[in-house]
Amino acid sequence: MKEKGEDKSRSREEILQRLRDGINNFDIDGIKIVSKEAIEAGIPAYEAVIEGLSRGMDIISERYTKGEAFLSDLIMAGATMKAGMAVLEPHLKMSPNETSVVIVIGTVYGDMHDLGKDIVATLLQSAGFKIIDLGVDVPPERFVKAVEEERADILAMSSLVTTTMPHMKDTVEELVKAGLRSKVKVLVGGAPVSNAYAEVIGADSYGEDAVSAVEICRKWMKNESN
Repeated sequence: MKEKGEDKSRSREEILQRLRDGINNFDIDGIKIVSKEAIEAGIPAYEAVIEGLSRGMDIISERYTKGEAFLSDLIMAGATMKAGMAVLEPHLKMSPNETSVVIVIGTVYGDMHDLGKDIVATLLQSAGFKIIDLGVDVPPERFVKAVEEERADILAMSSLVTTTMPHMKDTVEELVKAGLRSKVKVLVGGAPVSNAYAEVIGADSYGEDAVSAVEICRKWMKNESN
């Protein structure tokens, strides 16, 4: 006889797998339905985003890197994920301990990709941080201006294209010129970015994925408050 806990666990994993499959099958209508089922099944929206939608994007991104998928596939997968996020985002619980910590976030100059950045911004906001989202194609000067005007504690930059990565370095250098570098933590992320690259350009840390980005920001603020 099957245990109830076992059935529930299998149902949970089945729904998460369907979310991953929905991303890779570009099933926009289906992803909305399964996202709703996830909420109704009691799966936390945070988990559905990370273990379902994001893992699905990881799969299609890996296929693209191996030459098994096309750029158009990435675009369709991104559109599918946005459809799922639209259902799940209202259910992401806001932290009861909202902080006054300000995070400026954006995708660097020349890069029009917003999916990864949007996920990180959403999860950071649900964790209680105040988010200033500059969008995509953000030049270094605009990042620096926002950091200064918003008195940001953290600057988070995303790059999904190798050719746009140097603009992260440009932004760090502009922060130095403006006398702001010592006043703000710099977090970088994106598919082509690495911890080694973060060190080379003078960033404080590298976020491998959305979850690690949130954990890094929480750790920084915890250390600041001690």
